[in-house]
Amino acid sequence: MADRRWSTVELLARVILILLFQTVLGQLEPLNNRTERAALLDLRSSLGLRAKDWPRKADPCSAWTGVQCRDGRVVGINLSGMGRTRVGRLNPQFSVDGLANLTLLASFNASGFSLPGSIPDWFGERLHSLQVLDLRSCSVIDPIPSSLGNLTTLNSIYLSKNGLTSKIPPSLGQLLNLSVLDLSQNSLTESIPSSFSALTNLTLLDLSSNFLSGPIPPALGNLSTLRFLNLSSNSLSADVPAQFGGLSRLVDLDLSSNSLSGSLPNTLFTGLTQLQFVVLSHNNFSGTLPVSVWSMPQLRLLDVSGNNLTGILPNRSSNANDTLPVFNLSDNQFYGTLTSLVGRFGSIDLSDNYFQGIVPINTLSNVSIAYNCLQNASNQRSLEDCSSFYAARGLSFDGAGNTTQPPSSAETHNNNGNLAPILGGVFGGLGLIVLLVLVLALILRRRGSENGVSDQRGSDVRPAPAGSSPPPPGEPINFSSLGDAYTYEQLLGATSDFNDSNLIKHGHSGDLFRGVLEGGIPVVVKRIDASSVKKESYMRELDFFSRVSDTRLVPLLGHCLEQENEKFLVYKYMPNKDLANSLYRKTDLQDDGLQSLDWITRLKIAIGAADGLSYLHHECCPPIVHRDVQASSILLDDKFEVRLGSLSEVCTQEGDTHQNVITRFLRLPQ
Repeated sequence: MADRRWSTVELLARVILILLFQTVLGQLEPLNNRTERAALLDLRSSLGLRAKDWPRKADPCSAWTGVQCRDGRVVGINLSGMGRTRVGRLNPQFSVDGLANLTLLASFNASGFSLPGSIPDWFGERLHSLQVLDLRSCSVIDPIPSSLGNLTTLNSIYLSKNGLTSKIPPSLGQLLNLSVLDLSQNSLTESIPSSFSALTNLTLLDLSSNFLSGPIPPALGNLSTLRFLNLSSNSLSADVPAQFGGLSRLVDLDLSSNSLSGSLPNTLFTGLTQLQFVVLSHNNFSGTLPVSVWSMPQLRLLDVSGNNLTGILPNRSSNANDTLPVFNLSDNQFYGTLTSLVGRFGSIDLSDNYFQGIVPINTLSNVSIAYNCLQNASNQRSLEDCSSFYAARGLSFDGAGNTTQPPSSAETHNNNGNLAPILGGVFGGLGLIVLLVLVLALILRRRGSENGVSDQRGSDVRPAPAGSSPPPPGEPINFSSLGDAYTYEQLLGATSDFNDSNLIKHGHSGDLFRGVLEGGIPVVVKRIDASSVKKESYMRELDFFSRVSDTRLVPLLGHCLEQENEKFLVYKYMPNKDLANSLYRKTDLQDDGLQSLDWITRLKIAIGAADGLSYLHHECCPPIVHRDVQASSILLDDKFEVRLGSLSEVCTQEGDTHQNVITRFLRLPQ
């Protein structure tokens, strides 16, 4: 019996060894097809690949980087991370005609390799064996060719972070074997094709950060294998289809930053038992949260901030999970008292609602409660605001709520919410100017009261005390509060060796480069030439961030100071770039696919800019004057929220007055 058992094991081992041996032989077998060798040499020339990566006299199957063969035929090409010759760098193009003769090509990966130009129509006519097409961050432009719908063997399409335009071709719905479709961060327009309902093998669908409009096709609820769905940062409208309750395997759902409305379907939170991440923020959802949301078994994050949701919190949940999820209910119209429910979260943001009563002391560590109607908390709404909210709903407000007036930034926030709908329908763009003037008056009046003067010109901005200058050698900066310390090699990899294609602009104190850290985190890296810029410039910037952290400033993620002649600061990437870029967007969609800003968005940006300037001028200690607050230094994230730009332009000496900055802002193009 034992002999028989060992003979069986021996037989299995021999079979495995034979299979491995055959696989290795298939990989090592030299390229034996002259047409394919000529095609590879053509690619080598048209793409400007370096001789050390693709040496002409060596066998491509065994010695060329990124070339994969099977049985002496080319089945895969990976250009990701490869460099070009000097000539190739000077004139990069989407010139890959040689691929047409690789008839067994199953995978083409050029992610991060610059291929400026259009995807050729012949891709869909010649690459019949293609299974994986990866063109992420390749500078690809123009529409997606409809011919891709002919490649029925495709199982993965990655086209994110490019300049693709026009509508998504409905022919992609013919790719029945497709498992991954990522078209995010492009300029695609019109609606989501209803033909996608046929993609029943899809596990990931990412159409985020485009200009898609119209309703979400209810037929997407038929994609029963879908695990990741991201439609965020578009212009989608109407409600969430009730058919989404059929997405039983869904783990991650992101519909944020659209114009979706209506109530949230209960089926999202009852039938989708595997949901872990749900982001529905910055839409127009109304009504109450379904009760079942509080007891979802796998939930780790729920973000419904920035909507019109209302109702009271339940006192407790019967089937609470053990994951300690993170909830964000901020910027809605929830009300009532804080219940024992808030204690069972990793953290919960209830700010900018209308909760009243007393805050239980044991909830303060994990709950954000600013801008409510609570009694024993700071930064709350005014008594009048709270009373009118409850009275409008026929509810009682005990009158003992916080009577301390909120700071001017909160008043600005509330006035924005109350006035925007009225001004939008009556005065349109005129309302923007009126409200900005009111904000200016409010800021100047507050400033006058704080300083004991009423000079409307702001001439009382004084130089800051000496303590605000860069710390002397004996007073080191607290680097522990400055994010991560990156290595020079990490930043080289993130920016493709600071390639010119990643250059955003030449700044006054350093060049700004777009980069992607390990893990796919987008960043902006400022490269400072230490030989031409005074040390005080970047040290002042580091010193500021070591003392101040505020959401109204572009976040500093880290630094690299190990190089003698170059210093690097790493900031969060703002996908909507600067205000000037957004204001000058063209309205002709056929021209560049960009949409102009509506005036309400302009209004919010203006208020955000004034709010940030008020913070620098009045809330920082000592006050800080920003010398160059132009449209190009007001940055916008994916929700068009305002962040003040590079702080290399700040100083603690007398510079621009607040009034002058607002005056310049009022003159920006509309």
